[in-house]
Amino acid sequence: MTRTIIAKPLTRDAFAPFGQVLDAGGWQNHYPINAGKCERYHDLATAEATGADARVILSVFKATPYDFPLKLTMVERHPFGSQAFMPLSPRPFLVVVAHDTPDGPGKPHAFLTGAGQGVNYPRNLWHGVLTPIGEAQDFLVVDRAGAEKNLEEHHFAEPWTVELPAGFR
Repeated sequence: MTRTIIAKPLTRDAFAPFGQVLDAGGWQNHYPINAGKCERYHDLATAEATGADARVILSVFKATPYDFPLKLTMVERHPFGSQAFMPLSPRPFLVVVAHDTPDGPGKPHAFLTGAGQGVNYPRNLWHGVLTPIGEAQDFLVVDRAGAEKNLEEHHFAEPWTVELPAGFR
């Protein structure tokens, strides 16, 4: 039996049950700063950091693309902190998320970002690994550092297949 998910466009409404979309499009809380030379899109997401010696950190990840259709064998989550990914180029990337159930992650949901969109995952949200499409991509990552191990992995007994929408290049 094949378990297939088709990635759909990333929108604020569709992604709201899983976290926040990071982009400037349609954001209501924005205003000019720096003598009108800059527009600030304020408070796009909340960074979380709990536990011993917890702090919010910024990193750059250099990610290698994956082949599609994608064989999704594992998702992960971070119990002590949120994790945000903002691409440093306008290329799309794949976002895979799943709600928590008593038996672990539920059915995955797949989203395809638009140009300049990023995501913020709250603590304990099951999600796929960083998945560029077509070519290597760099990301600014807002993450949590601290004393506790902040990573749990779940390996699916039967993998899921994630496909890009028809006509996507």
